[in-house]
Amino acid sequence: MPPTLASLVHHSALKLTVRAGEDRLDVPVRWAHVSELADPVPYMEGGELLLITALKLDAEDPEAMRRYVRRLAGAGVVGLGFAVGVNYDEVPAALVDAAAQEGLPLLEVPRRTPFLAISKAVSAAIAADQYRAVTAGFAAQRELTRQALTAGPEGLLAALAQQVDGWAALYDASGAVVATAPEWAGRRAARLTAEVERLRERPAPASSVVGGPGGPDADDRVELHSLGTGRRPRAALAVGTAAAPGTAERYAVHSAIALLTLITERSRSLHAAEQRIGAAVLRMLLAGEPDHARAVAGDLYGELLDAPFRMIVAEAAPGPAARAHADGPAPARGAAAKSAEATGAPLDALAEALEAAAARSGEAVLVVPEGERLVVLAPDGGAAVTACADFAAALEAGRPAGGAREAGDDGELVVGLSAPAGPIAAASAYKQAEQALSVARRRGRVCVEHEQLAAGSVLPLLADDAVRAFADGLLRALYEHDATGRGDLVASLRAWLSRHGQWDAAAADLGVHRHTLRYRMRRVEEILGRSLDDPDVRMELWLALKATSSDQGPGAHTRP
Repeated sequence: MPPTLASLVHHSALKLTVRAGEDRLDVPVRWAHVSELADPVPYMEGGELLLITALKLDAEDPEAMRRYVRRLAGAGVVGLGFAVGVNYDEVPAALVDAAAQEGLPLLEVPRRTPFLAISKAVSAAIAADQYRAVTAGFAAQRELTRQALTAGPEGLLAALAQQVDGWAALYDASGAVVATAPEWAGRRAARLTAEVERLRERPAPASSVVGGPGGPDADDRVELHSLGTGRRPRAALAVGTAAAPGTAERYAVHSAIALLTLITERSRSLHAAEQRIGAAVLRMLLAGEPDHARAVAGDLYGELLDAPFRMIVAEAAPGPAARAHADGPAPARGAAAKSAEATGAPLDALAEALEAAAARSGEAVLVVPEGERLVVLAPDGGAAVTACADFAAALEAGRPAGGAREAGDDGELVVGLSAPAGPIAAASAYKQAEQALSVARRRGRVCVEHEQLAAGSVLPLLADDAVRAFADGLLRALYEHDATGRGDLVASLRAWLSRHGQWDAAAADLGVHRHTLRYRMRRVEEILGRSLDDPDVRMELWLALKATSSDQGPGAHTRP
């Protein structure tokens, strides 16, 4: 504890006597300062014991003393020491009354006690307190290190909570609570998830101080600290205490941050090694060698390779800024490089979300980064697949109407999921995931599952620009013929194809004689130079009509 006025009064060598403010002697003293100025306030910082002899003060003037004492109290001076036997044989009553009225402790300093002795006593007490804090901090560091080595992060948190007389919690990269100490702190830590997510958006290292989230925990003072040395924090530490930590507690917190950062970075190195093994396992699966893949994986991925899994392929694309400046001058290329670098952010965020979900549920997951692409093997129906769907839904919800991207976006994410598969069918699952990803990109979707493609219709795929251009070119001559008023070949062709070439039914739909319809179909063949007897031609014409069904004619969708 730092020195207080009470400890100075009880100091046997100083012989100080309390003349006013007896109920405020437990205030800490930051320093002892001597000043005979009539107004020393401009030179005060707060927390000082001011020592005076009243050399330049009229200490017997009640109004002057009231103003003097009031200014000292307002400046944060914690006590006033008055030396008797120098200018005054005793403490003037006006000063005693003023100090009592303001509640400012007033100490009588005998003539035989020099101010220097009081300053030395305060300095020695402060030094002793700092020494105790440093010693306690080193002891806490040793204990935290021991717990980290023997009991891991959980033991470290328990030791930290004991050192700060509060609680501590560790969060993973997704902001989820990993461990707490004591156990009752789990609910408090969970209510700070939003604050942890905000902290993760800031470059590491970062910290913030927040109050309790409400209820019985509202009096808690909580410090949040990011952990990790990379661009994105890998974890976060929360420390809750009833008041601001002292010097010793601060040493303990900083030691815990350093140790947890080392643990986190070591975990990153192990994680990188696991990813390299995972990449080798994936290559073997795609090459049709599941037995070799199992042998290399060992127990690293548990039963992942023995149960149905989903293949997830995610891809990040550069934002508009990167594409616009990719071929520009040097400064523009620098901006594009930064933007291209940012395209890895959504992939990193997706990988963290899937790995965190798998870790919380205790399931194995294989995550392999491949440049601007991420390949994941996750158990079918598991937490990682659910987290992928939730992640995609959150991105979809954050997009403007129609799926358009904002001009400031640095990159976009598209994800394709395969149907459930086993190790033997890994290559097929990968192809399915790529197909789903391609459809997601064309439709402007974040995520598409391969099973959704079979359950839906092929017609939405006709919205692709390349298909529309093909349809325009194939039907243009027919539309141009009809535009001259010389017939209705397009409507006739649509009716005939929709009736599977049945002349009477198609003619009835059009309200014309079947011979008229036959004549029109011969004109279609002449104009297009294609035979309607060819099933491939009929299929292409039908799809072309579907692709342009919402337009007035070829190219109409491009007209202003």
